[in-house]
Amino acid sequence: MTYDPDNIFAKILRGELPCHKLYEDEETFVFLDIMPRADGHCLVIPKTPCRNILDASEAQMAAVMRTTQKMARALMAAFDAPGVTVQQFNEAAGGQEVFHLHFHLLPRQEGDRLRPPGQMADQAVLAGHAEKIRAALAQM
Repeated sequence: MTYDPDNIFAKILRGELPCHKLYEDEETFVFLDIMPRADGHCLVIPKTPCRNILDASEAQMAAVMRTTQKMARALMAAFDAPGVTVQQFNEAAGGQEVFHLHFHLLPRQEGDRLRPPGQMADQAVLAGHAEKIRAALAQM
């Protein structure tokens, strides 16, 4: 299995596709999922190429996990959520659809249900969620 530099996340990183960016540092990039299963559903990715955890370096994994923890805290604050779900898939048989390492973060409320996958969100709603999350990050 080789890394495809034309995958959708690589195109987002290069600025070829738009996104609602939430956070960026030297090693990672975070943006909202355009088909969110919960309000605030975002993706954490490394800026460097790797297909998934099976070929990621220790440095890539450490950077992505640091950012995942930071974003989980921000999401919980932004959405007054008592919990957060973190999901990660590897290879097609494992449910992976975009072959660039990524972690899904979903703020959760007690007893809520995730929306079905594959439903495009309204861009204005996503923009509002992005603002809430950026404001929570600024408070940290």
